[in-house]
Order: sequence, then C-alpha cells, then structure tokens
Amino acid sequence: MSGHSLLSAVVRRNLQILWANFQCKRSALLALVAFVLLSSTAFAASLAVKNDCSQQTSPDRSIAACTSIINRRRETTQNRIQAYNVRGNAYYAKKDYDRAIADLNEAIRLDPKFALAYGNRGNAYYSKDDLDLAITDFIEAIRLSPKNALNRGNSYYAKKDYDRAIADYTEAIRIDRLHANAYYNRGLAHAAQKDYDAAIVDYTEAIRIDPLHANAFYNRGSAYHAKRDYNRAIDDLSEAIRLDPSSGIYLNARCWDRALAGGDLQAALADCDEALRIRPEDRNTLNSRGLVQLKLGAYDRAISDYSAAIAKNAKDADSLYGRGLAKLKGGDTDGGNSDIAAAKAIEADIADVFAGYGVI
Repeated sequence: MSGHSLLSAVVRRNLQILWANFQCKRSALLALVAFVLLSSTAFAASLAVKNDCSQQTSPDRSIAACTSIINRRRETTQNRIQAYNVRGNAYYAKKDYDRAIADLNEAIRLDPKFALAYGNRGNAYYSKDDLDLAITDFIEAIRLSPKNALNRGNSYYAKKDYDRAIADYTEAIRIDRLHANAYYNRGLAHAAQKDYDAAIVDYTEAIRIDPLHANAFYNRGSAYHAKRDYNRAIDDLSEAIRLDPSSGIYLNARCWDRALAGGDLQAALADCDEALRIRPEDRNTLNSRGLVQLKLGAYDRAISDYSAAIAKNAKDADSLYGRGLAKLKGGDTDGGNSDIAAAKAIEADIADVFAGYGVI
C-alpha cells in the first residue's frame, strides 16, 4: 500500500473513528439527559411510558412512547419539548434523519434556548453531509452552552477546515482538561495538516488520560509512520492490536510498517494473513502482502496478491508497479515492462516511491 494510499485510508478511517468516538459519548449523554429532564418535570404520563420514551435500546419503542406523550392533550409544554427531542434522537438512531430534524425543529420552536436540541439537530445535518447547516446549529448550541465546541470541531474537520477545527478542540480542552477525545480529535486535525509532531503530542496526552484508547495508539503510529519512524509506529500499532485484536485495519498497518522496516518480514506476512482472515479480499491488505512477498522473493505469490488488488482497482499504480517488478524478477520481461509502463502513466514518480520502500 503506497504512502498516499495509506494516508487516504487513514483519513477515511479517522472520520469514521471521530464519528464513532462522538457517538459513544453522545449515546451515554442522551440517556442521562433524557432521564433527568423527563423525570424532573411534572410528567403527566405513566412511569412506564416515560421510561419507554427515554430508553436507548429500542428506537421503535421510544418513538411510540414519545408520540403518546406528544399527543397527550393535557401534557405540559416542557414535557412535549423533551419528548420531541428524545423522539428525534430515536429517529436519528434509525438513520431517519429527516424525521429527526422535523422533531428537533419542533423542540426548538417550543424552546428556542434548548442547546441540546440544536446540538442534536446539528448531528442529524452532519449525518446528511449538510455540514454548513450542522455548523450553524453547533454555533447556536455553543452560544447557549460552550460545551458543544467539540461537535462543531468535528464538522469543521469533515469540511477540511482544520484551523477552525483545532480552535474548537482547543476550546473543548480549555473547558475540560481531561477530555481525551478533544486531544485525540485535535491530533487528527494536526495530522491532516501534516503537523505530525503536534499530532503526536496530542495523541500522547489522549493516551495519558485514557490508556485504553486504541485509536489514539493507532493514529500516533500513523504519525510516526509519516515521519518514517517505523519502529515506533510498530510499537504503537502493537499496543492498538493488543487493545483490539480484531481490527484488520490495525493489523494491515503493522504489516505495512514491518514490511518497510524490513526487519521481520515473516511477522509482517503473519499480520497481513490475519488481516485478510478478518477482512477477506481487502485491496489495501492485498497490496501490503504483495510488497512483503516481493521482499521475501516469493515472486509468484507477490504477482497473485498484486493482481487481486488490481482487479479491484485497475488504476492502482502501486500494485501495477509492484507486480511489474515481481514479473521482471521472475523472468517475465515483457509483462514486467508493460506493468511498469502502465504504473508510470498513472503516477510518474512511482519508481521513487518504491525506492523509498527499499525496492528497486
């Protein structure tokens, strides 16, 4: 897997990780807020209906119960506001973002100062990739409650506005110095700007606060990889794998760094084999294993892996060039030269990239 491909994969993964980290914290917050708010008002509905509305395990049950609260003639306005908010979150959990937004619109209409509803509606817009509307809602949520800075930072990050993302993450850290994900997210933004030293500092702080933060180890390893410090990258990836041994992404990354370091190619091969067991036919891992096989001198196996990767993306210059080298070294001069020419037509400096891999 080329350095460019690795960084692209890291960016995609980081967006997923960023969102997953936020969702984990958000789910716990919503459960607490829903219970406290619904319990603290003069709630006319029965305890069972209230609990069904606020529970987090079944969105459909929550929708049904919250709807009964909303439709109750003598229900208080405050309770309806909370029910609209909670039902909106239930629709959000079902990925029915338009209905979620409609409910949150109603909650905000009834209470224009309801910061949580603005934040939740911002999340729905975020999930619809309507980042400008998401940011608008997060701005209002922050005005009403500064603790929403992290969410707006995530939207700026998704828009690749990294300076503003960093500013919001810094504000989240100012509010809570022990917010591991604020440091982690700021590290992602620094890495996206190729400021790997600053990213490493933030990932390290996230790890200090939360030593079980597998993604922080993974991304610090990615930052060390970008600095070509492969041994430190391998150490961090090993810790990430210890924390999450089922991650094919982590295993492929360590396979790749071990292949570049060149010290233990059999261990690299074992990592790629395990990654492919978890994620069969993953193109990036096939490419990584192709490089390992090429360095081991197993040219037929390298050709097989590179060919499988090319079948998934015919313009994969890295795999085309690697297969070309394997064919040349295996005695297929015409086939090798053809692959290398095709690779150079896609990426003119691909030979320099492979020189950086330690393969000529």
